[in-house]
Amino acid sequence: MPIIKSAKKRVRVAKKAAVRNSKTKRSLKGALKAFQRTVTGSNKKQATEAHSKAQSELDKAVKKGIVHKNKAARQKRQLAAQAKAAAGVSKAAPAKKAAAKPAAKKAVAKKPAAKKAPAKKPAAKK
Repeated sequence: MPIIKSAKKRVRVAKKAAVRNSKTKRSLKGALKAFQRTVTGSNKKQATEAHSKAQSELDKAVKKGIVHKNKAARQKRQLAAQAKAAAGVSKAAPAKKAAAKPAAKKAVAKKPAAKKAPAKKPAAKK
């Protein structure tokens, strides 16, 4: 047990943070598991609700610094792909556009703006 007053406070603060972090982690895990259950089910409305809930929990965890933002982005992308697959939307290749392209616009060169000379400061009095 620490003796110094500031060390005692750090122990109290760390304990509060650990409780707060564990609650956020637990709610995130619950939302992800609920989404997985609804994806395997056939109800599309519940799947979309669970998808938005899981994304919201990921955003909250990122905001609180529990999950790295890139990891959350990757997980959200994976959740969206699973939701799309469960809804029956196929991942089709984008349609190719016609070969004819509109005429390119000519770039008009603009003159650079003239730089103004800095204002002179008045001489200091002696």
